[in-house]
Parts: sequence; C-alpha cells; structure tokens
Amino acid sequence: MPEAPPTAYPSTSLKAQNQEGTKGLDAKLEPGANWTQLEFWDDEGKSPYLKDYEGRSLLKDKAVLITGGDSGIGRSVAVLMAREGADVTIVYLPEEEEDAQWTAKAIKNSGRQVQLLSLDITDENNCKKAIESHMQKFGKLSVLVNNAAMQEICEDFAEIDLKVVEKTYRTNILSMFAMTKFALPHMKRGSVIVNSCSVAAYMGNPKLVDYSSTKGAISTFTRSLAQQLAPKGIRVNAVAPGIIWTPLQPATKNNPDDAMDSLGVEEAPLQRPGMPIEVATAYVFLASPLGSYFTGEVIHGTGGIEMQG
Repeated sequence: MPEAPPTAYPSTSLKAQNQEGTKGLDAKLEPGANWTQLEFWDDEGKSPYLKDYEGRSLLKDKAVLITGGDSGIGRSVAVLMAREGADVTIVYLPEEEEDAQWTAKAIKNSGRQVQLLSLDITDENNCKKAIESHMQKFGKLSVLVNNAAMQEICEDFAEIDLKVVEKTYRTNILSMFAMTKFALPHMKRGSVIVNSCSVAAYMGNPKLVDYSSTKGAISTFTRSLAQQLAPKGIRVNAVAPGIIWTPLQPATKNNPDDAMDSLGVEEAPLQRPGMPIEVATAYVFLASPLGSYFTGEVIHGTGGIEMQG
C-alpha cells in the first residue's frame, strides 16, 4: 500500500496492549481515543490540526438515551449530542463505572443533564427499566441510540462456544429489539432511532462469525423497522463503522498483545483506525434535522475498507 496520509489523530503511536477478560475501558486505552476533536487542515493543505467540536443547537432540549454510552463511539455520541443541546441517559455495565463517570462529567460540562444507568441489557427487564428511568428523569424520549455490543474471537468454528454466541446475540441484537419495543410508546413524530451496525455486516469476518451475523441482522432490522415506522414520522437509521480505536479492540478475547500497534494499517486506504468522533458525527447528523430525509439508511464510516455503490 502507499504511504499513509498525514493525520492529526494518533495513528502511528498506538501501543500494543491487551484488555482481554474485561469489558474494556477507555481509561486504560493508550494513547487515549479522540471523542470531541475534529481534524482540520491549513489553507495550504500541509498541516492537519485538531479543533474541538462546537454544537449548533441541532438537538436543543431533546432527550437522548444511549446504550453503551460510557466509552468509545457511544461516549463520543453522548458528548456531541450534549453539545448540540440534548440531555442524555447513558446505559452501561457496572464494571464500566469509571468510563461512565468521565462521560457524565463531559456532558455536564456541556451544560446539559445526564442520567447514568448501570444495567445489563441482555435482560429484557433491564431494558424496560432503562426506558422507564429515562422517562421519569426527562419526561420525553427524542432519540434512541442502540449502540451496546460485544465480540469474542473464534478462529475455528468447530470450537465456537455456543454460550458466547447466545450472549453476543442477546447483547448486540436482541437487546435492540427490547430497547426499541419499550421505547416506541414514548416516541412521537420527529423522534429518531440510530443503531450501531458494522463493516463486518457487509464484508463478514472469519474470526467473528457470530458478531458479524448480529451486525447483518441489525442492518436488516434497521431497514425493516424504518419501513414500518415511516408513516408515524419516526426515522430509523444505522451507522456502520470500520476499525475504530475503542476499548472493544484490546478487550476482544484472544487478541494478541502485539496486534494493537498496527490496528487498521494496511486494512484501509486511509492506513489507520478511525477515532470515535470520526463516526460519531454521523449519529448526530442522522438524529438531527440535517438527516430529515434519511430513513432505513446505513451510513458507512470505514476509512474506505468497503465502499457501497
């Protein structure tokens, strides 16, 4: 491949690391990901630099619920939507409390309210509880972001753990059904649902067969639900990220210690992993009036790994 294009984001300084056996924490990611800064270039196109995201009141006084909103892409979406004027509920696992507290502070610094809900949404009762708690706090649900996900590597399908397969499905897609089911009675014309899909839904991944298939289901779920809800004025879309620098990467089971320092290199034309903010902006677009004619769509943010024609 040709030499990687210059970038202001960390790409060549990524350090080998392994958070295997944990849910993965942004707090342990080295170097830290970028959740709030956009890349700009000088007038001559020679020097890239980072500038903090500034909201434009695109989601003024809206109320947003984000699953997996403590870290990674979910964290960036939460903070950016707060900067656009939204109050936010974040749903996360107990072991992710450290990341959730950081995100909550960032939302409060944006001048908006935040509610933290430590719940395992593989239990549908917790999905119902999350929606009820959000409504008790904010009284409305403008945007639902179904983002929570897990993945574990299995290189030999004959050895796949069916309990892990079931957990992956419950986390990635079945919880999405439950969250949406309980959310819809509170959503009105103009409300929006944004789901987290993946490049794996379109390319597949030989080491992540169960994860990839859940993401394929999410793509079809998005398109089908969008058709059903369009007459009600509720839009449903998804974002399909490629390789993004998040805790999901070093936390993936069987991920070698030395794999992270080359993450994304020679896998995408842009020669690097993306930063959470580089796809989080797509969620803001879809949730806001800017995306008013988008429904049943999947926006791909993959650095050019696969291109939809």
